[in-house]
Amino acid sequence: MTTTIKLVNPNIEYPCSDGEPLAESYIHLYAILTTLEVIKQYLSGRQATVLANQFLYYAQGFPRLRVAPDVMVIFDVPPGGRDSYKVWEEGQVPQVVFEMTSQGTQKQDQEQKKNLYEQLGIGEYWLFDPKGEWISEKLRGYRLEGETYQLITDGICQPLQLRITVEGELLGFYRLDTGEKLLKPTELAEQLQQERQRAEQERQRADRLAEYLRSQGIDPDNLP
Repeated sequence: MTTTIKLVNPNIEYPCSDGEPLAESYIHLYAILTTLEVIKQYLSGRQATVLANQFLYYAQGFPRLRVAPDVMVIFDVPPGGRDSYKVWEEGQVPQVVFEMTSQGTQKQDQEQKKNLYEQLGIGEYWLFDPKGEWISEKLRGYRLEGETYQLITDGICQPLQLRITVEGELLGFYRLDTGEKLLKPTELAEQLQQERQRAEQERQRADRLAEYLRSQGIDPDNLP
């Protein structure tokens, strides 16, 4: 019996870009970037990475066999960004994929990508239609059960342990263990501004109190 070993050409190139726009519209782009940042912050410190619009190569030696999910989450890999993601090098397929869909990409997202992600064994596939062009509820998720995707009816992303909601043209994420909302970058900025304002108000109150005590002949620095 003769065993044949096929060697992969080491000179094969796997491009990082195809020159296509990142997103169809500003609304879709903002939904992608916000989802990326929220989940990335949530998984900070864990052995996981979150990538947006990077090529996912799934067949070594065949660089044309690729797809670029809008957002993909991969566990049990070193954190940090990549120019592209090669399954055979990392040893893991994404556990969750988000696609920001539209009327123009409906067929590709609902058929071609859904079938591919199903075959690759990606645990959950979420479609978010921020303009509500073809998904009336805007959000639709699928969970892999056996070898086929089944519709998610509870809004729960099991791999992330998050409840996902629609908040206008963006997605909202809530922890299952605490119910706490994961803040978007704009919400984090607002929270920081509010904390700074509260700290300034506390400082001003302390200054007024110290001034009053001095007016009463009491040195606030020598109070017990």
